[in-house]
Amino acid sequence: MTPATASVAGVGGDLNEGETVTVSSVLPTSPPEDPSEPQGALTTVSRTGDKVMRILTTGSGLLVSSAIGLIAVFLLITAIPALVKNTANFFTYTGPWVVSGSEMKFGIASQFYATVLVSVIALLIAMPVALGIAIFVTEYAPKKVAKPITYVVDLLAAVPSIVYGLWGILVLGPALVGINRWLVDHLSFLPFFREPQNVANMSTGGTMLTAGIVLSVMILPVITAVTREVFAKTPTSQREAALALGATKWEVVKTAVMPFGFSGYISGSMLGLGRALGETMALLLIISTVGPINFNLMESGQTFATVIANNASEFDSPAKTGAYISAGLVLFVLTFIVNAAARGVIARKGA
Repeated sequence: MTPATASVAGVGGDLNEGETVTVSSVLPTSPPEDPSEPQGALTTVSRTGDKVMRILTTGSGLLVSSAIGLIAVFLLITAIPALVKNTANFFTYTGPWVVSGSEMKFGIASQFYATVLVSVIALLIAMPVALGIAIFVTEYAPKKVAKPITYVVDLLAAVPSIVYGLWGILVLGPALVGINRWLVDHLSFLPFFREPQNVANMSTGGTMLTAGIVLSVMILPVITAVTREVFAKTPTSQREAALALGATKWEVVKTAVMPFGFSGYISGSMLGLGRALGETMALLLIISTVGPINFNLMESGQTFATVIANNASEFDSPAKTGAYISAGLVLFVLTFIVNAAARGVIARKGA
């Protein structure tokens, strides 16, 4: 006989002798230890592993934040003395840098233009290609075909940047010389394909267009990998709902997969843009001469990273070092602005 049942014999005459009845509440429930806690509430058990993990994760976050803060402090401390001595407008000056002697003149207008232009060219080429690869691999390609394509695209991220630079200036650049000449001869009415001031750059292929193409190949695996993983996580219920409504394969991709993975696509693109903004060695081999501020893709130029690398061997005084570190400070701030803008786009899409 269980505690919840009992045999009652001849009670009040309503029950027959030996009849068994079930008692719903035989044993009282013990009250919770905390009187303020409702009866039956779940309590969290604290374990040593949870405490250790909490400490490690919190410490990791604080360590990364502290490292970023220390980098910012270093850039500010190093750049401010040179900025104080600068007699030119730091944001609009486009002339040659004078960073030695009593009078210092330097500005980041040309470097800002070249950095943004090359990065935009890379994004305009890499983003649609990465989107197409991600859709093909996750939605259309058989597994036997999708895996090799995935491996090949991912392996592009393992190629050193200096190899990309050598490929750009020795292979891609000369191959684009004829195309560049055709563009200048037939589309010179557009501001993108006019005769450059320095024709030697176009004849060797060391142009902004070549640099943008090389950068697009460099950031392609980053954008593709993130986009592919997000598309693969699209809930099956959303796919099946679209199919149940009579959608074709492409309509499923357009109405279910792409809206779900939009934020991941933007995030991957911003990661690629971060690499493009700070790329040094590849661009140093392709474009390393100062060019004018215009939209001509046949010109050359210097980015923030290349101007620092070009003059790193001449950092023989704090003032000269600070002048070029100030360019690094602007690049540091620019990266933060790009990431903040990307997070804003993602948050608006999520809302």
